[in-house]
Amino acid sequence: MKKVIFYIFLIFSTLGFSQETISELLKRHNSESVPYISVQELAMPKTEVVLLDSRELIEFETSHLKDAIYVGYDNFKLEDTTKLLNDKQQTIVVYCSLGIRSEDIAEQLKRSGYTNVYNLFGGIFEWKNNDFTVYNTTGETENVHAFSKDWSQWLLKGTKIYD
Repeated sequence: MKKVIFYIFLIFSTLGFSQETISELLKRHNSESVPYISVQELAMPKTEVVLLDSRELIEFETSHLKDAIYVGYDNFKLEDTTKLLNDKQQTIVVYCSLGIRSEDIAEQLKRSGYTNVYNLFGGIFEWKNNDFTVYNTTGETENVHAFSKDWSQWLLKGTKIYD
């Protein structure tokens, strides 16, 4: 009888904890007011964009996409960021860990008149999961700031850093 109860519990517990996809996660957290760009499209050689990293400084210092500009999230200042941009028609891609915080920053840029703003689908986690290179201040790295233990489940490749 104990084995039967155990197996019933096991079946129901695994059904309740099915792995959510990144698409499902983003649909749950984002309004999709900013179009996504895929990591594959961004990685294409002729894709010229301004990359804005909307994570916190410790995350950016751990690793970031090549030539990304740190703009932060908690202390993001639209006025400071717009001073770094050339014109309102240039292509801008905002990213964070997964694409949730970056949507907030991208929305602010769009409201400010920037017309070609995209949110990187899956963020730096999806970038690294697809074997694209990330950088720190000294060059290439395998480290990626995983944000938190809960969110780190989406980072499948690289070395997870939490501090």
